[in-house]
Amino acid sequence: MRTLSLRGRVFFGAILWSLGLFLFSGFALTHYMFIDPDAPAFFHRFFFRHMWEVGVGTVAAMVFGLRQVRKGFASFDELRARLSGVREGKDARLDGEYPTEVQPLVTDLNSLLSDREDRIGKAHRKAGDLAHGLKTPLTLLNQQAERAKAAGQTELASAIMQQVERMRRQIEYHLAHARASAAGGNPSARCHVLTSADALARTMQTIHADRHLAIDVDASHEHFVRSQREDFEEMLGNLIDNACKWANSRVEVRSALEDSHVVTTVDDDGPGLEPSLWETVLQRGVRADEAAPGSGLGLAIVADLVELYGGSIALGSSPLGGLRATLTLPSA
Repeated sequence: MRTLSLRGRVFFGAILWSLGLFLFSGFALTHYMFIDPDAPAFFHRFFFRHMWEVGVGTVAAMVFGLRQVRKGFASFDELRARLSGVREGKDARLDGEYPTEVQPLVTDLNSLLSDREDRIGKAHRKAGDLAHGLKTPLTLLNQQAERAKAAGQTELASAIMQQVERMRRQIEYHLAHARASAAGGNPSARCHVLTSADALARTMQTIHADRHLAIDVDASHEHFVRSQREDFEEMLGNLIDNACKWANSRVEVRSALEDSHVVTTVDDDGPGLEPSLWETVLQRGVRADEAAPGSGLGLAIVADLVELYGGSIALGSSPLGGLRATLTLPSA
């Protein structure tokens, strides 16, 4: 069924409204001008009864006409709501039926959105190809460093390995940034918090097996975040890894739903961090302790990815006595 144009709805509504006013005014005027007050009572009853009938019909016509006009202009409210959904990443297109004057604009906007999605997808694939191409020579360099170390050139090997690790982290950082830029506006991006948290906890327990850390995960099975799984695990993995490096014996991962966001907290029982450094360590290239392992990009990656996904990251004091990292992302 073809949608009635805005002009058609306004014109049709105006006709109904005017017709209703004309009928009611004409009938009332006829009654008061042409009916003699001294006429028999049945004449007055006749006109009074039909006057109410005309009045009901008039009100119905006027109401229907007003509804037609309001329905025509309501399409702009719907379009505004759809645009908000696209901007917030909840919708990928502007769905719905619109007046013929508005539909061409909606069609052009949908074409623009589809073209944007295709371009982002191509950029994402190229970034992945670039990262894959760089990882191969880095692997070869790392192998050469291992050989140099075996040959007794430990200082040279250590320098090469350090630079290879920095380059690898830079590649991961920019690849994650490109991936998040593409997925940030994708409403289908969805990650199960519990699945990723459990997998990360097992991985960290293996990496830090010599520490004998207890990593407890208490996340709801119903919690999902609007993020690619790789990016969410990059964010949460950095926080858990950082907690494991500083924890004495225990790390806890929790999730909670607040409004339309999932809040994931990572606590450790380590020495904690001075409040004056909570904001500083989230800056790129900054570490709370230069003696600690890492390139200083971990928390910076988290901060950048969180911003791209419309969330936030904050550090604070943990109930366990150490540091608490709070990761907040839109719920999916």
